[in-house]
Amino acid sequence: MAEQTFAPAKAKPKLWQQANFVQRVALVLGVILLLVVILAPLIAPHGPNDQSLMARLRPPFGYERAKAGYWLGTDELGRDMLSRCIYGLRLTLVLALIGSVIGLLIGSVMGLAAGVAGGRMDALVNGMVDAQIAVPFTLIALFMLAIFGNSIEVMVVVLGLSGWEQYARIVRADAARLMRMPFIEAARAAGATQLRIARRHLLPNLVSPLVVQFTLSVSNIILLESSLSFLGLGVQPPTATLGAMVGAGRDYMATNAWLVTVPAMAILILTFVVQILGDWMRDHVDVRLRSR
Repeated sequence: MAEQTFAPAKAKPKLWQQANFVQRVALVLGVILLLVVILAPLIAPHGPNDQSLMARLRPPFGYERAKAGYWLGTDELGRDMLSRCIYGLRLTLVLALIGSVIGLLIGSVMGLAAGVAGGRMDALVNGMVDAQIAVPFTLIALFMLAIFGNSIEVMVVVLGLSGWEQYARIVRADAARLMRMPFIEAARAAGATQLRIARRHLLPNLVSPLVVQFTLSVSNIILLESSLSFLGLGVQPPTATLGAMVGAGRDYMATNAWLVTVPAMAILILTFVVQILGDWMRDHVDVRLRSR
């Protein structure tokens, strides 16, 4: 009998090798932003609220009247724009992540309950989702902030309630579809409880859409927080957030454009990184894509 030989299995390429150029750029920017957020007190050249009225409205480095040590210029109170952007980026990102996690937990639990239980639970969740979608959330946020104030704690709650209905719709639709699949019927026949089916069989198949929705939610919450801060209803001065910096600089935009351009570019880069990396993560956590 001829001896059979088997070719060694090819090792899967590393994540970096699988990424395209845009994803690699987003990954590098993401690492830089993460380091900036973590090491903010160490890398910020000045305190975010340190004022120097003699150096107010100085342009960024390279322009006439630029002041040494203030690389991105100063604002109307002489505060360093780079330092405020670093601290504003950290607070904006933390608020967006916490708000997204709250929305993820609320929406996933409600959507999973509706998809698995069906009946009255499904009708109740769908009614709550429809009610949330029917009213623009910006109006709800303005109403809540007007009643409860605009402290950071209230802002976290408001941001956390801003996108739960999207998670609930996605999870409910996918859970209801999966509950009709043969492997779920087999699990039921084997005596698995509803909780075990949800934990062992449904959740692994829901990771991919949840990752995509989470990245969209982070971007949307960043923009929502920036919009509320731009309107003066977000985190109050002198605490720096990117949206508050854009709002404070709008009155000086005609003559001192960097007051708006610098924080706006930080918002743009942050949302770009979150969207690209979220799509990249989806390709690697989707159990259906991994099985191919």
